[in-house]
Amino acid sequence: MTQIKCKNLYLGYGNNIVVKDLSFSVSAGEYVCVTGSNGSGKSTLIKTILGLKSPISGRVEFCEGFTKNQIGYLPQQTDFQKDFPASVREIVLSGFQGKCGFRPYYNKTEKDFAKQAMSKMNILALSKKCYRELSGGQQQRVLLARALCAAGKMLILDEPVSGLDPVASSEMYNVINDLNKNDRVTIIMISHDIEAVKKYSDKIINL
Repeated sequence: MTQIKCKNLYLGYGNNIVVKDLSFSVSAGEYVCVTGSNGSGKSTLIKTILGLKSPISGRVEFCEGFTKNQIGYLPQQTDFQKDFPASVREIVLSGFQGKCGFRPYYNKTEKDFAKQAMSKMNILALSKKCYRELSGGQQQRVLLARALCAAGKMLILDEPVSGLDPVASSEMYNVINDLNKNDRVTIIMISHDIEAVKKYSDKIINL
């Protein structure tokens, strides 16, 4: 099942075009990696898919009932995010905020899903810990669990191992691959790690 089709995209800012005539599709369960040098338009492409930026021309189509609300986004962390004073459980549950509407609480289904997401990320034992006390790898797992709560069907990851040591990077790649292969979550990942791209991806979009 095709989830996204990008047709003849021209992307950029003002008169500065960074991506020309790009067309591709993403199917359910695919692991797609977006590569390219700095300034090649990788983040611009992701923002366009997420609806945060409009293309200069061309279009992004969501197919067969798939919607933007089913995409979870894991951006690169900022220093402010790394020092956020909330518990792991609170941050993971906050992934549901866009689905709560005017409801001022999380329901049982959402709490159970968040618990399952933390278990998949192997951070359930850390649920009451303060986020800023965690290691970089643990923080990324928390944010990935949050993105799962926000989505369920597709994850867009912007350099998910940036700043992590080799052990934490390997663990993060294994977690992402497990979500893709076992839970059939579609992955779109920006990466400069060519070895990881070759190892895990089904499709490579090089800008």
